[in-house]
Amino acid sequence: MNIFRILGDVSHLLAIIILLLKILKSKSCAGISGKSQILFTLVFTTRYLDLFTTFISVYNTVMKVIFLMCAYITMYMIYVKFRKTFDSENDSFRLEFLLVPVTGLSFLENHSFTPLEILWTFSIYLESVAILPQLFMISKTGEAETITTHYLFFLGLYRALYIANWVWRYYTENFYDQIAVVSGVVQTIFYCDFFYLYVTK
Repeated sequence: MNIFRILGDVSHLLAIIILLLKILKSKSCAGISGKSQILFTLVFTTRYLDLFTTFISVYNTVMKVIFLMCAYITMYMIYVKFRKTFDSENDSFRLEFLLVPVTGLSFLENHSFTPLEILWTFSIYLESVAILPQLFMISKTGEAETITTHYLFFLGLYRALYIANWVWRYYTENFYDQIAVVSGVVQTIFYCDFFYLYVTK
């Protein structure tokens, strides 16, 4: 494991913790897209099914469990505990526009045609577009709380660090996963406009 991977994981985890603390501290889900959180929960659930079949390392297992727990806790906060504060009217992105093509692509372009591999591929493709409902919500309302922008910044930083991780692995291990790299680059592009606004404002 290299420093870019570790920093990427830390940045990803920090983004999720920032979001959870924001909800708990304010007792509100205002400005948070529940639909993006549904997609991220689906990403972690379909990607980490290998918890039941494959052991890689203690670090890997612990991180997977933490991400899964945080995703489901966030869903509980938005749709159960603080559901009255959830802005469903502005969280109006139609998920089928993402889920249908991502599902089709995961069947057409994958490493091997097995259930776990297709679900892993689905999670990679879905993660690249999962933030779109959140970005759509921000563009629709024209505003985002400081905490929400910090959450998005660290998510974008996580993707940028993972690109560095892939470059490092290519040169040190001769490892290259086209599906993960292309999807990661696409996802990072979605954050670029947000990064510009974050830095300038």
